[in-house]
Order: sequence, then structure tokens, then C-alpha cells
Amino acid sequence: MLYLITGGSGSGKSEYAENMAVRLKQALCPGEEALYYVATMYPYDGESHERIARHRRMRRGKGFSTIECPCGLAGIRAGRKDVLLLECMSNLLANEMYLPEGGIKDRGAKAEQQLKEAIVKPLLALAEQAGALVVVTNEVFSDGVRYDAESEKYRELLGKLNAELAARAAAVAEVVFTIPVIYKGEELLCGH
Repeated sequence: MLYLITGGSGSGKSEYAENMAVRLKQALCPGEEALYYVATMYPYDGESHERIARHRRMRRGKGFSTIECPCGLAGIRAGRKDVLLLECMSNLLANEMYLPEGGIKDRGAKAEQQLKEAIVKPLLALAEQAGALVVVTNEVFSDGVRYDAESEKYRELLGKLNAELAARAAAVAEVVFTIPVIYKGEELLCGH
């Protein structure tokens, strides 16, 4: 089952998603080691190293095993009782667009097909394999600023990706100031 959690920077979405993944794991397979954190941030500078360290501190003691996956989501496999938390979709998209091994190189008409092949299809396959897949993404659309063409293409693809995932997710929530606003699947997000 696919769950989508979004929010702005510093909104509390990561902690909310981590706690949700832990609750899902306890409901699906108590006592078993089946909780995975799919880390997508590529450590390219000091700030990214600090963010990675902060997220590791946040999830310490929660029982996560980490899978480093800055690109190539298709390489991950999951069992029926596994709960995976993918943090975060916006990093994965940027890596697929800008790292040499990324699968989204076109900025024209082929970009959407490459997006489906590199991210959407593997992510949906992972959601089918696993007991639960919680995906964290960023809300980067409401600042009202126009960016350069390359940044706008990234935002366009992230918007399409978020919309596709929200349509297919069993539950969708946006975390605002640490408060979850549930758009879809209230019984799933509040029932655990």
C-alpha cells in the first residue's frame, strides 16, 4: 500500500512519516525486522552531509535499516511484510535528472517518459511488493516565484510525479507546522 506525505521544508513531514512507518511495521509484522529507510540524498556538500546526519539522529532507535538509493530505484526489492520509507522524492528526482547515472536526461517531450521509467514504474512495483511504502515529498510550488527554465522543468516534473503518486496512493497527507492535513485515506492515516 502506498502512502504519500508532503510538506514544506521544516514542516515536520519527516518525523510524521517515520512515526507512521513504525506504526505500520508494528501492525503488519510485530517483532520482525522489516523496516527500511530508503535514503535518496546524495552527499554532495557540507550542508547535505549535515542533513543526512540530522535525519539519522531523528530515526535512531526506531528500528530502521537504511538502504542508500540516490538513483536506480528499480534495484530495490521488498518482501510482503516489509515497510519502507522513501525519503525523499524531490531528492530522488533531482538525482535522476542531474547525476551522471540518472535516468532523466531529456528536458523536452521525452522527459515525462523517462520520469515514468526511472521513478514511477519502479516505485509502484515496490509499493506492490511491500506491505507498505511511505513516500515523503516536498511542497515547492506555493512560493509564487518564477525560476530559470531548468528549475521550472524540475518543478514541473515533481508536480507531475506528486500528482501521479497522490492519485495512486491509499492515503495522502500534507504536514503543516507539524500538523497533518489529511487529503485522502483518513481512516488509514488516523487508524494506526
